[in-house]
Amino acid sequence: MKNSSPPQEDIYFGLNRESDERSLALFLDRFADERLLTALIPRMSDGEIIQLVDTLSGLMRKHFSEREYHRLFLGEERSPHSGKK
Repeated sequence: MKNSSPPQEDIYFGLNRESDERSLALFLDRFADERLLTALIPRMSDGEIIQLVDTLSGLMRKHFSEREYHRLFLGEERSPHSGKK
């Protein structure tokens, strides 16, 4: 009997930058799976939740302009502070 599931891509870190970037994208995609989050989030402490939000927010603050943040993360075309629509 043949398995109809899509093939699993392997996640490897430390081989090279290209592999690390691809692996990170796969890791985050798997991490964001609704079933995984539904099981994980209730088990996290308040401190762990704040720590994870602070880490992810900090990365976006460091690497995105305000405009990029609003467009890429919030899905808005314009920042509410830009004065334009």
